[in-house]
Amino acid sequence: MAEPSRREPTFAFQASPASDRPEPDRALYDDVVEFCAFGAGLGFEAAWMLEHHFSDYFPTPSPLLLLSHVARACPDLGLGTAVLVLPWHHPLRVAEELAMLNILTRGTLHIGVGRGTAKLEYDAFGVDMREARGRFAEAVRIIRAALSGEPFTFEGRYYRVPDPITLRPTPLAEKPVRFYGAIGSPGSAAIMADLGLPPLCLSTFPDHLLARILHTWRARAEETGRATAGVHLPVSIKLLVADTDAEAQALGRRYFPAYFELQCRHYEVDRNPWEGIEDYKDFSRMFANLRKLTDPEALGPYLAMNLVGSPGTIRARVAALAALGFDYFLVGSTTPGFPKSLQRESLARFATEVAPAFSSAFRARHGALPGAAPLVAAG
Repeated sequence: MAEPSRREPTFAFQASPASDRPEPDRALYDDVVEFCAFGAGLGFEAAWMLEHHFSDYFPTPSPLLLLSHVARACPDLGLGTAVLVLPWHHPLRVAEELAMLNILTRGTLHIGVGRGTAKLEYDAFGVDMREARGRFAEAVRIIRAALSGEPFTFEGRYYRVPDPITLRPTPLAEKPVRFYGAIGSPGSAAIMADLGLPPLCLSTFPDHLLARILHTWRARAEETGRATAGVHLPVSIKLLVADTDAEAQALGRRYFPAYFELQCRHYEVDRNPWEGIEDYKDFSRMFANLRKLTDPEALGPYLAMNLVGSPGTIRARVAALAALGFDYFLVGSTTPGFPKSLQRESLARFATEVAPAFSSAFRARHGALPGAAPLVAAG
């Protein structure tokens, strides 16, 4: 199996409607667009958005619609989703909207896709959660065929395209959409490889599992003859920067519990809604301990796995994840419960006090860190 390449990491950020106090949705969405302009000015490659429905947990029912506003305000900024939940949408409509958004922006379009985890969202849309994996796989194939720009048909269990159709708007052959598959459990790595999707990992997995996910994906992709060289391997990771580790950890224990409480409510973890759904048995196990993270004293391991600390500690964490093989960092400071001032301060300090240690583009924009050599060489 080929070894991962060593190249400079790319840095992007998550942009979400999130605050530490109740605000009208219009104010939240206006702030998302402003935050994207802020991140673009700092030199980040792209802004990524989530999809969630029917609750206060990152209320973004149409990330592509919100990204189209960002494309107008920041035409050169890359745009991404983490993730579009494909079983909730007809794949032809998704393909049309992706082709259209890709025309409306000059930046790269990064589309993370997944099958979703919240049963309340599945129930509201009238989609059987037991069909999630099958619907997801068929949707990926239809979207790929549509974005080829060629006429196609499709016959599946859940979706049919019986007569040849050609997508409009015409997809941009010179500017392909980059797709990634969300890894909700370690077992998903081989499935994403079979679908030709690079893995989009979460920092909630310990490093040994992250290493196993990348190894499994790479081995399976190469076994099936799919290219792995030059493919971005992204990790989505929470960000909170302070002058010292102690200060950052204190802020994390102050603000993260509200985020986890909101997460517990959205996913209904106290009633284990995935019980008896075979394809979600891993989620049932993983979410069993989520309630514990609402306790500030239980957050130590979580803070250590994420980018929470002084700039020096965060540089070390980025270097450790880069050593595992990740070369695309999706940093998230727009966390529910976080004051907006802290969200912006953390992103700005990452851009000026962390990213220059790894990225020549950030060094050119913000200057090299005093006394620090680049930590990851271009390869």
